[in-house]
Amino acid sequence: MKLLRDIIFIKRLVLLSFVGILTFVAPVFASPQQVTPVRSNTKTAPLGKPNKTTAIPDDVKNGPISSNNKTAPAKGSPQDTAKTSDKLEYSAKDSTKVNKKDGTVYLYGRARVIYQGLELDADYITYNDKTKNIFASGVKNSKGKYVGRPIFKMPGQGNSIADSLRYNTETGAGKIFGVFTEQEGGFFSGGIAKKQPDDEIHSKGQLYSTCNLPHPHFGIHITKGIVTEKQIITGPVYLEIEDIPLPLGLPFAFFPKPNKKSSGFILPSPGEDYTRGFFLREGGYYIGLNDYWDAKILGTIYTRGSHQLDLTSNYTKRYKYNGNVALTYGSNRYGIEGTPGYAPVKDFSVRWSHSQNANANPGSTFSASVNIASRGFNKRTAVGGYYDPTQLSSNNLNSSISYSKMLFDGLFNLSMAARVDQDISRGTTTLQLPDMNLGMTRNIYPFASKNTIGDPKWYEKISVGYTMQSSNTVTAGDSILFKKDILNKFRNGVQHNIPIAMNFNVLKYFNFNTSINYTERWHFQSIRKTFLRQTAGTPDLVKIDTIPGFNRYGTYTVGGGVTTKIYSTAQFKNLGRLKALRHVMTPSVSFGYTPNFADPKYGNYLPALYGGNPNDPVRDQKGDPVYYAKQEGLLYGPPGTGSSANISFGIQNNVEAKVLVPNDTTGKGEKKVPIINNLSITSSYNLLAKSFKLSPFNVSGSTPFSDKFQVNYQAVLNPYVVGDSINKFNGNRDYFLLDKYTWQRGRAPRVTSFGFSFDYSLNPEALKRRNDTEQDRKMDAIQKGLTPEQSEALAKVSRDPNAFVDFNIPWNFAFRYSFDYSTDAVGRNRRITNSLSFNGDANITPKWKVTFDSGWNFETNSFAITRFGIYRDLHCWDMSFSWIPFGTQQMYSVDIKVKASVLQDLKLSKRKNYYTRY
Repeated sequence: MKLLRDIIFIKRLVLLSFVGILTFVAPVFASPQQVTPVRSNTKTAPLGKPNKTTAIPDDVKNGPISSNNKTAPAKGSPQDTAKTSDKLEYSAKDSTKVNKKDGTVYLYGRARVIYQGLELDADYITYNDKTKNIFASGVKNSKGKYVGRPIFKMPGQGNSIADSLRYNTETGAGKIFGVFTEQEGGFFSGGIAKKQPDDEIHSKGQLYSTCNLPHPHFGIHITKGIVTEKQIITGPVYLEIEDIPLPLGLPFAFFPKPNKKSSGFILPSPGEDYTRGFFLREGGYYIGLNDYWDAKILGTIYTRGSHQLDLTSNYTKRYKYNGNVALTYGSNRYGIEGTPGYAPVKDFSVRWSHSQNANANPGSTFSASVNIASRGFNKRTAVGGYYDPTQLSSNNLNSSISYSKMLFDGLFNLSMAARVDQDISRGTTTLQLPDMNLGMTRNIYPFASKNTIGDPKWYEKISVGYTMQSSNTVTAGDSILFKKDILNKFRNGVQHNIPIAMNFNVLKYFNFNTSINYTERWHFQSIRKTFLRQTAGTPDLVKIDTIPGFNRYGTYTVGGGVTTKIYSTAQFKNLGRLKALRHVMTPSVSFGYTPNFADPKYGNYLPALYGGNPNDPVRDQKGDPVYYAKQEGLLYGPPGTGSSANISFGIQNNVEAKVLVPNDTTGKGEKKVPIINNLSITSSYNLLAKSFKLSPFNVSGSTPFSDKFQVNYQAVLNPYVVGDSINKFNGNRDYFLLDKYTWQRGRAPRVTSFGFSFDYSLNPEALKRRNDTEQDRKMDAIQKGLTPEQSEALAKVSRDPNAFVDFNIPWNFAFRYSFDYSTDAVGRNRRITNSLSFNGDANITPKWKVTFDSGWNFETNSFAITRFGIYRDLHCWDMSFSWIPFGTQQMYSVDIKVKASVLQDLKLSKRKNYYTRY
C-alpha cells in the first residue's frame, strides 16, 4: 500500500507540473492586462546594431504611458489628433535634425512618432522617408545609465517597452530587441520576435516567468510560436528551473486570445484519503461570465462512495461594491463498508460576503456576512480544509444581512437586518427575521430659540429623543427549523423609547441632570392561563393558551443625578524620581423612580383562577391571590413587578504619578505615569424594597505596569451576612442571606465574583506593528465599507502565519491570561475558570521563520490546539510547513508553491488531515 501511495504521489507531481504549465501560459496570452516596464536583462545594443533580441507578446496593453490607453504626448509636443492618418507626424523635446540628402529625420529627447495607429515614444528616433524605416532606442545619460527606452503601441494592441526596435511603415514588418515586460504578475524575457506584413508575430526562444530577477530562477520556455489577432499557436513548451530544462512539457499548445475573461476546464488533483479512499479533488469548470462576475464549479469524488460539490462566485463593480458567494454540499462515508458507520453523512455550508464602498451611496449602506453550515461541517471537513483553530474550537456560527439609510436630512437612521445564530454544540438555531431599528441620530431641543443671545433659558435646555426597535425571532432545533409549524413559534414585537432630559450646572462645580424615560412595548399576541387543581401534595396543572391580537403597555421612569470632579495633588521633594501624585475622583449620585406596573389596575397582570372561575382564585402559601402576566414568554416580556425608588451611587478614581526623566529629549525632564485607571465602585439602594434594599457593589478598573503591560480586573462584593440552619427533612445544613450588613458585625463585604486578565508581548516592535496593522486594517475597513464581521474575518487572515509572514520582526512571544472566580449569593458552589493562550515566531535566518501558537486548558490539564509552522522564502517561490502534533485535530501539510497568484496551481502539496487517521 505504501508503494502504491508513493507511485500516486509521483504521478501527482508530474500532473501538477503539466497543470502548472497550462496555467502558466494560458493566462498570459488569454487575458490582456496592464504591463509595467522594468530593468532590462540584456546589454544595451549599439544604435542600429542590437546584440540580443527578445520577443515581446503582441497582446500586452495598458502600459505606463497613461491610464486611458492613449499615449500621452511629450511636454511641449503637439497633441495627438490624427491617430489613423496616412501622414506621419513627429515631434521632439530637445531637437530635430533633417538630412535632406538621404531623407533621414533625427529626433532627440522625448521624441514621438504617430503613423496609422502606430504610436512610438523614445529618447532617440530616426525615420528614413526613402526606405520607410523607423528606428527607435534609448540613450545613455551622463552616468552611463540607459534611459528613454522605446514605448510603443501597435494598432489594436496595448503598450510595450523594448531596448530598441525597427519598423517599416510601408510593409508593416519589424523587429523588436531587448524586451523585459511585466504582465499579470509575470515577466517576458529573451528570444526573437518579428512582425510580419500580415500583422502576425513570429517569436522564438521566449521565456515567461513570475520571477522578477534579470536572470529568472525558473520559467516556461516557449521554443517558437505564432501570434495572430485571435489565437496563439506554439511549438514545444517546457519547464525550466535554474537554466536546467526539465522533461515536463507539452509538444504543442493552442490558446484563444479573447479580450475578455475566458472559460475553461479545471483539472482535478489526485490523492488518497485513508478513510474515503483514492480521490480526484476539485476538478470542474471555470465560467468567465464578464469582467465583473465569474463562477467556478468544482467536484470531488472518492472511491469509497463519498463526493462533494462546490460552487464559488466573485463579483465586483468598481467604486460600488464587491463580494463573493461559496456553496458547499458533501455526502461522505466514514468507517468500514457494511457497518452502520458507513452510512452517508451529508454536510453543507453557505458563505456570502458583500461589502459596499463607503462613498458609493452616501447615506445608505448594505452589507452581508453569511456563514451557515451543518452541525458537523467544520469538524468533518476541517473548516473546508483551512484548519482555522478558532473555527475548529468554536461552537457558534453568526450571520447577518443589514441595510441602513439616513432619513430626513440625517436626523433619523433606519437600519434593517436579518440574523442567524447557530449553536453547534446544542444543535439549535436562532433566527431574527427581520430586526429593524429607527432612531434619532441626535436629540432635538423643541423649546430652544433660533436667535438665542446669552445663556439659554432653563426650558431651552430640554432635549427629546426617540428610538424604535422591532424584531421577529425564533429559537429551535436544526431538525425542525424549516418545518411549517415553526411559523407559529416566532416571537415578535415593537418597542418605542422616548427620553426627555435636561442638563445644567449647579453652584458652578456640579453637573445636574433630570430625565423622564418613557417606554412602550407592542406585542401581537398574549397568553391566558387556566389552573387545574390536583390532589394534595401535587403541583397544580397549568394550561396556557396563546391569544392573537394587539397587546400594548407603557412604562416610565423619572430620575435625576448629579456629578462632579475632585482633584488632589501631593508634591514630593525627597523621594528620588517621584515628584508628585495626582488623584482625580468623580463621584456621582442619581435617583430613579418607577411605579408598580404589575398593579392589576394597569391590566398587565391577571388573576390566576382554577378552571377560569372568578370565584375560585389561586392563592399562595400566605393566602394572597396569585397573578400572572399576559406578556409572559413574549419577545419583550412583561413589566417588572413592584415599584422602585433607586438611589444609585458610585465613585471613579484615576491616579497618576509625575516622575523625573533625566534623558528626556523634550527638555521638560519629567513625564506622567498612570498608576490606576478608572477604578470604579458602584451600587444602588431601593427605598421602596421591603428587604435587601442595598445592591451588591461592583468594582472594576485597570492598572498599567508599563506601556505594553496592563492588568484589567473586576469584582462583585455582597454586603449581606450569611446565615445557616439544619434542614429537618434531610439533616443537611442550609445557607441563606440575612437582611443584615457585614459591617454591622465588623466584617468587610464578601467577594462573590472576581476576575482579571492581561496580555503581554515580549517584543515591543512586534506589539507596535500589531497595533499599527490593526489600525490600518480598521481604516481600510472603513474606506471599503466592510461590516464588523467581514473586518474580523480579514483580521483572522492577517493573523494566519501561512497567509502573511513578516521577516522584519526578528522574534516575538506573546501570551494572554484570564482568571475568573465566582460563587452563588451565599458563597457556595465555587467555580474557578482560567485560560492561557500564547504564540510566537522567530527568524532562524533572513529567509527562515518558525511560528507556533498554543494554549493551556486548565479544566482538562492539557494543551489546547497547538500548531507549529516553518516558512522558507525562496524569492519567487515559498515553502511552508504546518503541523498539529497532538490532540483530536492532528494533521500536517507541506506546500511548495510559486508566490504569484497567476500560477497558484503550480505547487506541490503533501497533507495528512486529522480525519484520515483511521
